[in-house]
Amino acid sequence: MAFLVARGEATFTELKQTLDITDGNLEAHMKKLKASGYIGTHKQSGSGRPQTLYSVTQTGQKAFKKYIESLQQLLSMELDV
Repeated sequence: MAFLVARGEATFTELKQTLDITDGNLEAHMKKLKASGYIGTHKQSGSGRPQTLYSVTQTGQKAFKKYIESLQQLLSMELDV
């Protein structure tokens, strides 16, 4: 999500190479993100075979922002040890 939020959109191959994960693992994660409405896809055709492009939806952007805010709150808490 962080990569897509920063980048805007990316192909399956770009995500796989950047995240250094297998096709199967990436596919499983992308299916879950798409089912939750956090990412969308579209096909890009040109020279060669069509590429699937992934991008973050508005729902995904809101969820990611909320996640980051939650992390920031956790990091700013003072721990009583």
